[in-house]
Amino acid sequence: MALNKLQALLDLLLSENIFLRESIRQSDSSGAFKTAIREWVMTYVSERPYLKDCCESNNVNRNNFDKLNWKDVAAMRIIDYLVYAGIKVQDPSISKKEVISDPFGQLFEAVKTGEYGFRVDFVMDMIMLFRQFNGKLRKNIPSREMVMEWIDRHPSGLDPEIVAIRNKNKDRIIRKFIEMMDDGRIRDAKFFFEPDISKQGKYSLMLKWWQTRLFHLRFAIRDPEVLNEMLDHSISERRLTQLRKAKKAGIPTFVNPHYLTMLMVNPPKHLKGSDEAIREYVFYSKELVKEFGSIVAWEKEDIVEPGKPNAAGWILPSSRSTHRRYPEVAILIPNNRGRACAGLCSSCQRMYDFQRGHLNFDLNRLKPKISWPERLEQFMEYFRNDSQLRDILITGGDALMASNKSLEVVLNAVYVMATKKINDNKQRPEGKKYAEMRRVRLGTRLLAYLPQRISADLVFVLGEFKKKAMKIGMTQFVIQTHFETAMEATPEARRAIERLQSAGWIVTNQLVFTAGASKRGHTNKLRQVLNELGVLTYYTFTVKGFKENAANFATNERAVQEQMQEKVYGTLPEEYLDDIANIGLNAENSKNILTDIMKKAGLPFLALDRNVLNLPGVGKSLTFRTIGLTPGGKRVLLFDHDRTRRHSPIIEKMGKVTIVESKSIMKYIEQMEAMGEDPTEYESIYGYSISKTEAVMPVYQYPEYEFGITDEMTNLEL
Repeated sequence: MALNKLQALLDLLLSENIFLRESIRQSDSSGAFKTAIREWVMTYVSERPYLKDCCESNNVNRNNFDKLNWKDVAAMRIIDYLVYAGIKVQDPSISKKEVISDPFGQLFEAVKTGEYGFRVDFVMDMIMLFRQFNGKLRKNIPSREMVMEWIDRHPSGLDPEIVAIRNKNKDRIIRKFIEMMDDGRIRDAKFFFEPDISKQGKYSLMLKWWQTRLFHLRFAIRDPEVLNEMLDHSISERRLTQLRKAKKAGIPTFVNPHYLTMLMVNPPKHLKGSDEAIREYVFYSKELVKEFGSIVAWEKEDIVEPGKPNAAGWILPSSRSTHRRYPEVAILIPNNRGRACAGLCSSCQRMYDFQRGHLNFDLNRLKPKISWPERLEQFMEYFRNDSQLRDILITGGDALMASNKSLEVVLNAVYVMATKKINDNKQRPEGKKYAEMRRVRLGTRLLAYLPQRISADLVFVLGEFKKKAMKIGMTQFVIQTHFETAMEATPEARRAIERLQSAGWIVTNQLVFTAGASKRGHTNKLRQVLNELGVLTYYTFTVKGFKENAANFATNERAVQEQMQEKVYGTLPEEYLDDIANIGLNAENSKNILTDIMKKAGLPFLALDRNVLNLPGVGKSLTFRTIGLTPGGKRVLLFDHDRTRRHSPIIEKMGKVTIVESKSIMKYIEQMEAMGEDPTEYESIYGYSISKTEAVMPVYQYPEYEFGITDEMTNLEL
């Protein structure tokens, strides 16, 4: 059957493109065939100087890029397939072996010999390439009305119907916990029932416990069978089997009761699939299970040997607690309970650290060690003596999993270090001063996973830190969170966001663009709901990683399509940029500021985020061109770094990065269709084979210094 389909599609490709068929027939070698293709396409390219420059240049400048039309992009890809014919690339999503990209050579050999060295996906991609060049595959830019219709397809966790369903889920879960405590399956020294307490008393006590973060961590579901029981035995046998295999492989199951309420149990027809993005995070794919134990860091700079430069050239004091790519920012992962999470995201970028046990769910094991204060002081000295550092991202795990006391210790250390930097600069001449601290960020997913953590005491700690930090020149205080879907925006999350904003911290969101989160309108719905809560969208990340994340991967072309066809309807007019840029000075009114701008500008949401992929060594970028196609139909992308921001100087020596996407576009569209989507709405994905990274919005830029800082970069070795 597969062979018949392959032959039928190949026949279709040749019947739609007589020139291809005749060129193969008349050519006595693949080289001659490729020469004929090149001459044919160049008759079009040569008449357009901007396009010729794009085809000949490794770096397509912004002016030329903006001139490219739909046919130009196809012509450019045909030329790139010829220029890079024979390139060998590793496809880590299937094996560690190299594969060769030579689309026209493989097409020639197949037609001449009748032996097919490629799959259906390959032929479908080639069909769409020539339909684009011939004008049959169109962009079909959707209207605003269509985009709004797509947005309306997706419910929010704040919708009354969803709230009611989750209240029922909560009731079911509580009653199940009571049953398990009564029969002795759950025993806990802190959460227990006194003898002779009534059923109603137990229920009331459970409702009281539900408001505390510790309850959700102690009662988190850690076993697949219990998870299925909690979900009223609604997990499919296929998914349950995968969870059992995951447990055997060592992948922890950890779903806290609050997050458990978000999973639909026998939903009404109109809500079926509405929790798919959530399920992707809870249920593990067969690829992840198979790869667990051999997962490696996707980002090469995360491989750190203390005292030696990482892939970006930075010398770091710790292999587990500090990470770095850019001159201005460093990541700090404290050695405390912040190395845990309130749930395990299946496509976590630090899954390799869970694999090694450096990140885990054993809170007692993660208590700060006696040596931690000394190590923290060493890290602060490293930051103090860095000439360009002005931004610290405290993350994990999850920064807010740490106790208030532990978090306060870390924030105070940052404050002391920042003060010392200021005093050090008094001894340095103009133009030789070091960058002073301007931004502190806390990376957390607890607003979605465990909003009960955002207590009045935490708000006090954050508010007090901001007050004293502002006095020494720090101006940007950011809670960098992660909502994956509007379905995670619960009433509890809304209260947590409001509390954080009351402390004077802005809340920004990073979305991982998984397959489930990439449905038409899904990301815009999330933007809309978050904006209405005063949350600024920051990044929309293409899923990174190798084979372990193949199931969740949405292609980079879909990310570009989303950017160009959907996100565009939230483009902010220039007259409002300053209002957004200064929102950090008035974080308490974030909600009013964002909703007021949307109303004045007539926008359904604000597109403040950038669609990017986190690349190994290169950093965040969506500047790429498609240079190849594997026999399996996966595209080979050549990425350049984001030229709108500063990088380590090593970037000029590294050159570009070539990656093979984790699945073909055909497989991605089939996956969308299996989720109930209309495949025709996604067809133009095939045409997005080149992209330029969006510029950073002013709100995310660093403030200018009133003094000149040095050009020297410390802690760097090239």
